[in-house]
Amino acid sequence: MTTYGLDGISRRTRAVSRSISAENTTGAESGGGRATEGTGAVAASRLGPGWKISPSIDIAPGTTAVLADIEGPGTIRHLWCTTDPHRAWRGTLLRMYWEDEEEPAVEVPLGDLFCNGWNTFSQVSSVPIAANPNGGFNAYWPMPFHRRARITLENLTAEKVTLYYQVDYELDEVGDDALWFHAQWRRSHPVPYGEVHTLLDTVTGAGSYVGTYLAWGVNSPGWWGEGELKFYLDGDDEFPTLCGTGTEDYFGGAWNFDVPGQGYTAYTTPYLGLNQILRPDGLYQSQQRFGMYRWHLLDPIHFSEDLRVTVQSLGIGPGQGNGLPHRYRHTSDDIASTSLFYLDAPSSASRPATPDLLTLEVD
Repeated sequence: MTTYGLDGISRRTRAVSRSISAENTTGAESGGGRATEGTGAVAASRLGPGWKISPSIDIAPGTTAVLADIEGPGTIRHLWCTTDPHRAWRGTLLRMYWEDEEEPAVEVPLGDLFCNGWNTFSQVSSVPIAANPNGGFNAYWPMPFHRRARITLENLTAEKVTLYYQVDYELDEVGDDALWFHAQWRRSHPVPYGEVHTLLDTVTGAGSYVGTYLAWGVNSPGWWGEGELKFYLDGDDEFPTLCGTGTEDYFGGAWNFDVPGQGYTAYTTPYLGLNQILRPDGLYQSQQRFGMYRWHLLDPIHFSEDLRVTVQSLGIGPGQGNGLPHRYRHTSDDIASTSLFYLDAPSSASRPATPDLLTLEVD
């Protein structure tokens, strides 16, 4: 199994590089650029074969496209994609299946995997995820598999989705200690008053939690991000082993993300960020919305038996004539989470129900 880095990249390897796209749908050796028909056929009609005949695929409403079906062993190293229209980011479901499992290890809205959960583009410059103008999505999470990897995209919308994509992978031995990549999406719309939003609901097995993306819509005035993220490890019941001190703290910010004289301030760094701030427009977009990510690349959260993750919907309200300058108060915000982890099994019994279009919609 190949390990990369500035040192590892210079070492000889037995790995074989392959890539799947609409121009080479199987990743076969010498299989690229052979298309004679496709979405670019009209534009390239005077140029002939090999000149961008099939740069993308069309996915009809209510259908699922198989993007890749790879025989292992190997490791997916990079995913790139973009869509037309952009509103498909919350109307399509990306799934990944490892080995010969019938249940997906990854089932998330396309945009949320790339930290763009609001159907509005946001730049992300991080190590495993890069979202570039205007809607170029990249993922560098290593995804090893032993026998088979399959990736699909389901179009839940009522309109055609055009997808440009590339799956870059290598065929090579995979170590027995390699874990499978998982991603789960959940939404509380809104969080019931006085309750918490659950990101992971007791995933069983051994593994490492490696990342969080939250698309957070605010439904109350005032500061909204006092809620603690809590990680319940290996049998924790009422109280967690890992407990943060506030939402903005977990994402590496401080003091409400509020720079005096500037207000909410976006940032995107290699491991964490508040990449998106959507402000009300005074008309139909009446609520504030935020997108934020944290990647546990240098501080993975290891578990050996089970893991549960929650975040509180908690804000700050004014004092009530009791001399206090403020008080914590429950809120009922709209929170959609994408949780990323590696597990010692290619699928998990603890999966949320597959969301429908009404659950996914940005309203």
